[in-house]
Parts: sequence; structure tokens; C-alpha cells
Amino acid sequence: MPGEAVTLQLGPYAGSAGAHWWGLQAAALRRPAEAAELRSSALLRTGQAPGGREIHTPRLVALELKGTGGKLNEMKTKLAFSYPSGCSELTGASLFPSLIPGPAPAPSPLAAAQEVPSGSNVQLWSDHLNVQLHPKSLYVTRQYMHDGDCGCLEAFAQGERLLQDPACMEELEDRLHYFVEECDYLQGFQVLCDLHNGFSGVGAKVTELLCDEYSGKGILSWGLTPAMSNVGDSQKNVYRLMNTALGIVHLSTHSSLFCPLSLSGSLGLKPQPPVTFPYINYDASLNYHSSAILAAALDTLTVPYRLSSSQGSMLHLAETLNFSGRKVVAAWASVPFPALHGSSLPDAFCTHQQDVPWKLLASCREQKGSSCFAQSVVLRGVCKDRHSSSSPGRQPPSPLHACESTEHILQHYLHTVFPGAFSTSHVLEQPCYTLPPYPQFFSPLLSRQGFLLDKPPTHSPAAVESIPVLAALQAAPVLHTLLYGLYKDLQKVNTRRWASFFSAGVEQDDFQEALHKLRTLSQCYETEFEADESEDEADSD
Repeated sequence: MPGEAVTLQLGPYAGSAGAHWWGLQAAALRRPAEAAELRSSALLRTGQAPGGREIHTPRLVALELKGTGGKLNEMKTKLAFSYPSGCSELTGASLFPSLIPGPAPAPSPLAAAQEVPSGSNVQLWSDHLNVQLHPKSLYVTRQYMHDGDCGCLEAFAQGERLLQDPACMEELEDRLHYFVEECDYLQGFQVLCDLHNGFSGVGAKVTELLCDEYSGKGILSWGLTPAMSNVGDSQKNVYRLMNTALGIVHLSTHSSLFCPLSLSGSLGLKPQPPVTFPYINYDASLNYHSSAILAAALDTLTVPYRLSSSQGSMLHLAETLNFSGRKVVAAWASVPFPALHGSSLPDAFCTHQQDVPWKLLASCREQKGSSCFAQSVVLRGVCKDRHSSSSPGRQPPSPLHACESTEHILQHYLHTVFPGAFSTSHVLEQPCYTLPPYPQFFSPLLSRQGFLLDKPPTHSPAAVESIPVLAALQAAPVLHTLLYGLYKDLQKVNTRRWASFFSAGVEQDDFQEALHKLRTLSQCYETEFEADESEDEADSD
């Protein structure tokens, strides 16, 4: 059975997505253990609370900045005193009441209110973190401020330099070693990293460290960007563009697989409307909202190496997608997957025979009739017993209705929509649980289990407690559009005008080399038609 993963959380937006992700783990552990199709031990560590009760904590190292204030300070104080004197070595004893299976315990001060918080009141990721962390998990560095007009971590080189500080590196390595050494079998690392600010430089150094020290282990990196960032601020917009490009190049170099994640319509200079979902009414300006959608996607995309019944690992997932130099992948997700309550899976897919009902989470214009080279697809939250609506002895209305299992239905559908692509797929009955503090931003057309209702409810709709989700990681031509678009935008930037960005430590020659690598990376995803276009453009340059 594949082993454990250690998660690193770098930056405030990565923290927001991470807080929701840990909340999803907490909600899943409330369910009967025998029904769990996912191994909680892949992401969570198990210990004994005073009294002998089994508890779980995230195997997490989170890096934050000075000035986060509020609940992060309260959290650090609580973590320092939340261990009984007999557990000074922290040998698995951790107070994490939100992740204790069985009846709900008394809420912690950080999660005393079980109602969904108002989005406008959520300023920090700790505001919607409903779990407690191990004292080794949270590291607040003092070199930079979380917010303000000066002293912020806003440039790639600042992030790199932060990890060149011996004291900071020692703290990080100490925390990493603590969680790694208690693993029975470490399969790798998940790196959640802000891509738009100086944390992209932190992520570059962290993945380089992991690559050097843990050779042979999987490193899956996720570059996160808010749905709306730096709108109307030209300096921050250009900084965001340069941080993003440098982050993609360096993170993909030192990772087994790298995936940009955002609900922003564009990572380039020209703003585009954020991604919309037909059955979610979210506020793109609230990180609390947008990061919740990305967390549901993350929880689904990482299923292949967390299954109880599978030998799949992080490295195996990466190797199915990253051949031919394609170490960057695009994420797609249907949140929730649109299926009528009580309908069969073939009926749901037959409604979308040409276009899969998912949205691109890579900040790039979707392409009609998209193709892909390889993909890993997960469908969760569907009943495996009710996979067909056709009656015995009657001709099935479609080839999908003739399939014998939900797994065969999904595979047949993928081969039909993506002919010639290498597709791996998994189907789970276990849905994505959306209990508080997950936002209740769902359409009233959804049932409590996240399925579509036949008609709008006549009374106030019940809270949506879980949703079915369809998600995929793809090595696809759309990444040529994304990466080459970033390269072209940066070609238009007069770097001499932004000397402050380079004064932090990035050399002009290194920046130009990164641009060259970005263009080379984009060429790994070219189709024959796009390759011809690139040659024509190169001739005209």
C-alpha cells in the first residue's frame, strides 16, 4: 500500500485553500470508517489523546509571514500550551478535536461557531480553519510582513533569499524531518504554493531542497493564484506576471508534476472574467470562496494516491502524465458534477456527449473540442449500484447504458470524448463533504447531497452537505496556449522599467534564460498546427 505524504503550505492563498482542504478531511472522518474509500493516513498522522482516544493531525508544514495577527497568533499560543506535560516529545499526542472520529467533541476556541462564516469577515486562512495543528506545523518568519505598503514578500528573488537564510532553512528542515521520520513509508510531498507573489521564490527553493534531499520521492506542486489579484495596479500586475513565469519554470523543474490552479480568467497582462460554475454562486473577490472550490478540486485530483484499495502512488500518477517533458499539467473540475437526483450515470454523461461538463482551472481560455495527450480522471459521489437505467431484456439506449460498471462507463465516455488519449480513471461513492466552515454558496437547485432537483424547492433549501465532483489532470495542448501566452506577454514588458523587481536579486540574464525555458516548455504541448504557427512567428521575429 502506498505510504504517506507530507504537505507544505507556502503563502496566504495557499493557506486558504489548505484550510478548506483540512476541513474536508475533518468532515470525511465524521463518516463511518468502513465506508471510507480514501486512506486518511495518506495526509493525516494518527496519535493518542489523553484518555487513549485516537486523534488525527495534518502532516503539514505551513510557512507564514509576520503580521498575520489575529487567529494565527492565537493559534500559536494555543499550540504551545495544548500538549500535556507527559507529551513533551510530541509523540503523536495532539489536540485536534475536529478530526476525532465519532460523535462531535466540544469545539475548540478556533472553531467554536459551527455556522458558515460570512465571507466578508474572513481575512486570514486561520479565520476558517476549523482544526488545530501540530506545534511543528506553523512557522512564522519575521523577515517580511503579511500586508502593508512596505516590507512585503512581493518579488520572486525575495522568496529565494528567505530560504537562503541559515536560520530559516534550519527551521524548515527541522520541521520537515520531524514529519518525515515518523512516516512508515514516505511516498512524497505535496507543495501548495502562492504563484503570484514572492512565495513563488520560496516554493522554488523548497522544491529544490526536496529534490536534493529526498531523491526518488514524488513531489507534486500546486501553484495557486487568487481569482482576482492586483486588478488596476500596474506594478503589482507586472510583478505577478514575472513571479508566475519564474515560479512555473523553477517549480516544474524540481517537481515530479506541477499544476497551476486558479479561478482567474487569465494569468497574463490582459484581465479576463473569472471562471463561473453553473451551480455555485461565489464571490470571486473573496479568497474564502475561490479557495474553497480549488480545495474541492484538490481533494478529488489527489485521489489516485490516497485510495484504500489501490497501489497507486504520487510517482505513479506523475509518470502517467509527465512523459515527453510535460511536467506541467492542467486541472479541470466540475463542482458539483451535474447529475439529476435518482438518475443513472449513463444518463448524466449522455447529456454531455461532446463537451465534458467541467471548467478549466488553469487561468486560460478554454478551447472547444479540446484534446489531450494523457489524463487522470476522478469521479466521486456517485452510486455504483445504480449505474444503468435500462430495463433487462431491452435494447440499451446507448453504448454507455450497456457498460457493466461505473468504472467501465467512465472509461468508455473518456475514450469517446478523447480518442487516442492515454486515460486513467477512478470512480468513488465517497462524495466531497461540504460541512461548515465550507461556504454555502450553492444553487437552490441542488439537493442536500448535491444532486440536481427536478424543480426548484417551494421552501427554503436545505444546506448542501456533500457534492459529487468530476475532476481531471491533463497534459494537453491548452498548456501551450497558457505557457506561450505568458512568454509573449513578458516579451512585451520593458524590464528596465521594473528595476526594483530585479534589485531583489534576479539577474537579467537569469530572467531571460527562464523565459527561454518557458518557451521550450510550451513547445512540449504543441500540436502540429501550433508548431507550424510557432515556426512562422520565429521567422518573423
